Amino acid sequence: MFNPFKKSNPQPDMTTPESTIPPIPADANPLGEPPAAETAAPAEPDLAQRYAELEAKHTEVADAYLRAKAEAENARRRADEEVSKVRRFAVEGFAENLLPVMDSLQAALAQPDADAKTVLEGVQATLRQLSSALERNKVVAIDPPAGTKFDPHQHQAISMVPAEQDPNTVVMVLQKGYLIAERVLRPALVTVAAPK
Repeated sequence: MFNPFKKSNPQPDMTTPESTIPPIPADANPLGEPPAAETAAPAEPDLAQRYAELEAKHTEVADAYLRAKAEAENARRRADEEVSKVRRFAVEGFAENLLPVMDSLQAALAQPDADAKTVLEGVQATLRQLSSALERNKVVAIDPPAGTKFDPHQHQAISMVPAEQDPNTVVMVLQKGYLIAERVLRPALVTVAAPK
């Protein structure tokens, strides 16, 4: 029977070259990656190996830290010992330099009936020995000449006096001061010129 709504053209064949491709099996991996079961198995040994490596590295770093700490402690202890030795031997060296002065004073006392001229010469020689011993140990006198600007770091003003020189300058030294290695042991006692 003739159906007007039905097309008389035959249906085209739906077979195309794509439809001739065989279907992909369910267990195949189109990207070429290994199946998930295969990747999970090697991951566990990798984690265990990585953990063992990190544990070994930690042990190595901890050992290096302890060695460095011990070395620093030893260096500090050696430095403390050296400072102690330097202090002890510095005093010994200073005392050794003063022994000739002591010998001279004892020799002077052993001569009770020496005349004044001999005693004066002995005192002057002993003073030279003492000055030499102090200089060898870097002890230097502070003895500013008149007119030197007053230095509060090295001078101690006893009084201000009227003088014919610039104000705030040394007029007279009453007692010498002393430095040791540029550090003031005792400031010089001085009088200072008053402002005009």
